[in-house]
Amino acid sequence: METFENLVRAEFAPKHTYLNTASNALLPARAVTALDRAARLRAEGGALDPLFADVEACRAAYARLAGVPAERVAAGATVALFTSLIAASLPPGAEVLTAEDDFTSVLNPFHARGDLKVRAVPLERIADAVRPGTALVAVSAAQSADGRIADLAELREAARAHGARTYVDFSQGAGWLPLDGDAYDYSVAITFKWLLGPHGAAFLVVPEDFGDLAPVQASWVAGERPWDSCYGPVTELAHSARRFDSSPALFTYAGLRASLELVEEIGVDTVRAHDLALADRFRAGLAELGHEPVPAPGSPIVSVPGLGRLQPELAKAGIAVSDRAGNLRASFHLYNTAADVDRLLDALSG
Repeated sequence: METFENLVRAEFAPKHTYLNTASNALLPARAVTALDRAARLRAEGGALDPLFADVEACRAAYARLAGVPAERVAAGATVALFTSLIAASLPPGAEVLTAEDDFTSVLNPFHARGDLKVRAVPLERIADAVRPGTALVAVSAAQSADGRIADLAELREAARAHGARTYVDFSQGAGWLPLDGDAYDYSVAITFKWLLGPHGAAFLVVPEDFGDLAPVQASWVAGERPWDSCYGPVTELAHSARRFDSSPALFTYAGLRASLELVEEIGVDTVRAHDLALADRFRAGLAELGHEPVPAPGSPIVSVPGLGRLQPELAKAGIAVSDRAGNLRASFHLYNTAADVDRLLDALSG
């Protein structure tokens, strides 16, 4: 079996120091090849059956990562799209509990309804804030802005005690953070970050009975027999979570299939150990420089208050990081090395 090092070096060859996976990941070489093959298929007028097969292969791969049957996974385009589906399922006046300053795609569809009671509390208090009458708790597993990780076990117990449903966004976790699709009523993730895929795909895990969701966005692909559902109303919805699908961006899934194969080949546990070791190295180096990052133990995302202003200068030096609300955000993934960490620290010490 190939070693981690050999696999990674065969797939990635960044031309500069890329520490911005929390924005979007580098594409592995095998995904680039798959995208090129898909584009050529279209250009040459070939049948698109293989691309539709890629969608189902990706659904199955994500289901394995989430530990659920593929029949419980819906395929769409964005987290916001699926959040809108969740929001549409709630009755007027329902209370939705959220974390302050969570990512907009997890929050805004609930606010856009206009007739829901949306309550925001600090992430650290979200489990304690669940109360009788809370209908849904919606939160990111790892915060985009600073990498803080929600105490999902505590949140799950609090929600169950009060009869609230849970909706967890794993966009900043899927690929390095172990998933448990059975632990929450609904969970979601886009795939262009830690799962190494192209933009344009997201997955929603639903309960066996679909929870309270209605397929309000159903199109022909949501039919039990999609190709017989192209005209007029869909007469028979898919018997699986596919009833919540949106028409797929086929090129995206062609590339994503290859990316998910790589993630599975290496293994989430191996990726997690690698990513966290680099993040811890960066935190230790920051301490030596007198900087204190936002506390986010166990996260590969490191956010340093007050240093966001350095992002343009770092970019000119060939180091890709983010400026988030004035904080410098670095994020580490399987293609990064200790040398990448040290280069960023050297730049910050200058």
